[in-house]
Amino acid sequence: MFPNVAIRAFLKCSAGILRESCTVSSVLAAKSWTDNSTLLGPRIISVAGSLTPATPVRYYARAAKTKRTVPPSQLSDLPPTMLKMDYAAVPLAQTTDEVIKRLLSLELACHREKLHLKTEQLVSKVQKDENDRSSMEVRIAILTARIRNYQEHLQKNHKDKANKRRMLMAIDKRKKLLKKLRLVRYDAFEHVCEQLGITYTFPPEYYRRVTRRWLAKKAFCIKVYTEVQKQKAEQRQKMKQSSASTNTDVASNQ
Repeated sequence: MFPNVAIRAFLKCSAGILRESCTVSSVLAAKSWTDNSTLLGPRIISVAGSLTPATPVRYYARAAKTKRTVPPSQLSDLPPTMLKMDYAAVPLAQTTDEVIKRLLSLELACHREKLHLKTEQLVSKVQKDENDRSSMEVRIAILTARIRNYQEHLQKNHKDKANKRRMLMAIDKRKKLLKKLRLVRYDAFEHVCEQLGITYTFPPEYYRRVTRRWLAKKAFCIKVYTEVQKQKAEQRQKMKQSSASTNTDVASNQ
């Protein structure tokens, strides 16, 4: 009995040693494989003596970010050292301290004050006199400054539907005023477009949405028109022939 127990213990020890040697060799082989094939394929991880491929890591080339070119603002020509409208006519503001002068200038002014100053500059180009605030030229200048401000805002916030609607309403209103001014005083119309930098495009005389039904109806009308013209031409030809025959009969009778 004792020899059998000794043999069994020896076999268990030898089996354990063989198992450990197999796991060590597999780990070393996997390690060498991963070291040599990092650039050729996916890595291999050994778990409990088995080789399982890991998920490949892919490094895609990222496209370079392109900066959008934003056109210059209409307020870019206003120098920051210019005083605000409320203090431009005050002589004391020109000789005051630099800190106070900086507070009164456009350097620390808000966007509304700058837009108001730009609107007054556009109005001064087209108004008839200093007290003119209700003529068509002045209203066109005010709408132009407002439309350009909306356009600059929508370039940065293209999802702002409310301001887009306001911009379209202002464009329609300015278009009506320009059309009326062009019919009433064409010289003033040309002066306003030149001073404000407006490109006036003439509206189409007739506009209709093109549909399949309209195209079929138009083709049918053209076909009917050509057939009618052919019938009229045949009738004119017959009338000419009949008039020519009557003239020959009258000449022969005489």
